[in-house]
Order: sequence, then C-alpha cells, then structure tokens
Amino acid sequence: MPRQNKSRSAKGTGMIRKKNVKKQDGTIYTYWEARYTAGYDPGTGKQIQRSITGKTQREVSQKLKEVLYELDQGTYQAPCRLTVKDWLETWETEYTGDVKPSTAYVYRRNLDMYVVPYLGAVKLEALTAPMIQSLYNRLLKPEKGRGALSAKSIRNVHGVLHKVLQQAVLVGYLRHNPSDACKPPRAERKEISPLDESHVTAFLQAIQGHPHEYLYKIDVFTGLREGELLGLTWDCLDFDRGTLLVKQQLRRHQQKGGTYYMDSTKNSKCRVLTLAPSVIHLFRLQKVKQNGMRVKAGDLWTENNLVFTNETGGYLSYRTVYDCFKRIMAKIGSPATRVHDLRHPYVKHTTKKYN
Repeated sequence: MPRQNKSRSAKGTGMIRKKNVKKQDGTIYTYWEARYTAGYDPGTGKQIQRSITGKTQREVSQKLKEVLYELDQGTYQAPCRLTVKDWLETWETEYTGDVKPSTAYVYRRNLDMYVVPYLGAVKLEALTAPMIQSLYNRLLKPEKGRGALSAKSIRNVHGVLHKVLQQAVLVGYLRHNPSDACKPPRAERKEISPLDESHVTAFLQAIQGHPHEYLYKIDVFTGLREGELLGLTWDCLDFDRGTLLVKQQLRRHQQKGGTYYMDSTKNSKCRVLTLAPSVIHLFRLQKVKQNGMRVKAGDLWTENNLVFTNETGGYLSYRTVYDCFKRIMAKIGSPATRVHDLRHPYVKHTTKKYN
C-alpha cells in the first residue's frame, strides 16, 4: 500500500500531495497541497513555483485545474498575499496624492475606524461581498464604545472602500470588486431649510450692529459658500468694475489642533461675480471697519489681506461664525437653518432670473 504523504503527479495536472503537520498539543493536522509552475523569473530564468492548499484532495485538484486552465488561456493572476489592512495602507500612501488633504483625512478616518477593525485581518483575495455587506449591517447597530452610524456615514464608508478595492482590481490583486454587489443603506436626503422672505427680513434686522453683520449680509446677497467667504482676499475685489473673483476657500485640517490653509474651490474652478452696487457698498463698509480693527490691534495685527478676519487680522474660525449664526437664528425662530442655507435665497433668485 503506497504511503499517503507520497507525492504523485500526472502530465498537465501538476503535483498533489497530502501533508501532516504536528501541532504543539500533539494533534495532527492534515491538509492537501498542490504545486504548479506559474512561469519563469525574468531575472534569473528560474521557475516560479506556487502552491494551493485545501482540506480535501478533491478541493485542491479542482483549484489546480482552474489555475492550469488560466495559465493556458493567459488569464492567470498570481495570488495576492496582502491582507485588507496591508492594501489599505498601500492605497493611502500611494493613491491619494491627487486628492485634497481634507478628503484624504476623511478617507483615512473612515477606513481606520470602520473597516480595519472588522476586515483588516482578512486576506485581500478572500474578501467577499457578504463580508462587506455584513460590515455595513453591523455599523447600523450600536456596539460597545461606538454608536450606530447613520445611513449617510455608512454610504461614505462604502464609497471609499469601493475606490480602494477598484484600485486593487486595476493593479491585478483582485479579479473583481466585491463591493460592487453590496447594498449600503439608503440615506434620507436632509431637508434644506432656506430662508423665506420673512425670515430674510428678520435676519437682516437681527444682525444690525453685529460683529459679523457685513459677512452675513454679503453671504445672503452673493450666495458664496462659507469657506469661499472666509477665504476672500481684497485683491479678488474690483471696486471700479463691481466684480468679485472667487478662486479659493478657507479650510482647516480636520485632525485635532489642525491649522487653517487656503484651498481651491469645491469644483476647483474660479468664477467671477458681478455685484450689485449695494453689495459693493457692504464691502466698502467692511473695509472701513477692518481699518478700525487694525488701528485698535496695533502691533498685534497680522496682515493677511483677508476681507474677514478676527480682531488681530488672523483667520476667522468656522466655529465662531457658526455659533453666532445659530444664536441669531434661534432668536428669530428658525433654529434648524444652517449657515450654508444662507446662500439658497440667492441661488433661487438667480436661477429664476436667468432661466
């Protein structure tokens, strides 16, 4: 009777053998292994030997047949030994150089917080759609140390994970993207609460004499996004022609203690606005006000050429603008309105005007 662990081979089928491994507790673990030649190393000319393992001879034999067929058809891809975590780290380092720092931070945060703890140890080539779907379903429910994620947040996780896995397909680590077959939860579109005419009137009355009076008024009458407004510099304004060049926005690095920086606009395109004389007048009033702030600050003033600044010429924080705005809106009976909603009356007006 032949020994069970003796190698056997046949033409075109590679080599299959049974292997016995003794564990530390003395028990014997048995599995089957197939060896095949995947090609030749272009540098040394030596054969590239690879192996396939499985619990049964039949399983390994079937896998081997599939590999040999792919080699014959020229569709073979070498197995990827990376774990999901390994590939995520590679992707973050090598494939996010063309995105904005704030976007890269969000990508990294979503992957590190919600993907790595659950799927990081899984072999990349073994990752399946049911595994990913199970993750999404799990994130919908609260767990110890973590609350339930909203449908929108889970869709954001899905979006970046899909990008990561699609890149793995492009470089040949995966045959297909397993997240294609997943269904993240449907997110309900958040209701916009734009100001109607009565609220606009109440708002304009409420901010008379407020430290950010001209900022809020200019926002209402130009439709600028908050970051664009805070990133305005005086050289973007042409008082004689009555135009405003919108070319950048103020951003802040999202990690704790993040600093402010200038970035391109949301769609990375500049635009020129033609301003009404009343809006030009608001900018003139802001300039007069800022000159007074500069004199008061004296040597503490930092010149950044910004239209809207804090008391010493530095960046005006999002949080300051937000907190003041919410207090005003609560006072006029519209607490759900966001700073971003200030631009909608302007957008709605210009859409009607030019359509």
